[in-house]
Amino acid sequence: MRFLIDFFPIALFVAAYKLHDIYVATGVLMAATIVQTGIIYAVDRKLQTLHKVTLALVLVFGALTLFLQDERFIKWKPTVLYASMAVVLAAALWVWKKNFLQVLLGSQLKLPDAVWSRLTVAWVLYFLFMAGINAWVAAYFSTEDWVNFKLWGYVFPVVFIVGQGLYIARYLKDDNA
Repeated sequence: MRFLIDFFPIALFVAAYKLHDIYVATGVLMAATIVQTGIIYAVDRKLQTLHKVTLALVLVFGALTLFLQDERFIKWKPTVLYASMAVVLAAALWVWKKNFLQVLLGSQLKLPDAVWSRLTVAWVLYFLFMAGINAWVAAYFSTEDWVNFKLWGYVFPVVFIVGQGLYIARYLKDDNA
């Protein structure tokens, strides 16, 4: 269910682009992200920082796209988001000596500190990869190709998260043992 909540703004964005243009699609994305954030808040009674940052970036980059009639802003929003997340996770781990993944998920997953560190490095690399690939597609491909990438690019997080699950599975204790 959560995947559908996360996916529906992108699906609506792509549909609006296919039926109209990038500017209508941007407005739809902005509205859908507001609705998505409201649903998440209604279900969880709180918003994670990622939800707040995503909403802010969609609204700011979307508004710039619409007001300036320049599609580059909405196309570069994912790059800014992914790069920012990579920088925050990396700085937390290596500068402030805090592991944000462990802080966020440590109550749900009991893993050795070394595993948490490797997971964080993996997430930093994943976010850098996603920022880079979005930047590449946004800069060197048509808007049509970029929109298609936004839809089919969902394979990257799915593969990454499945890989993460397989990696940490061996460290999780079996409560039945």
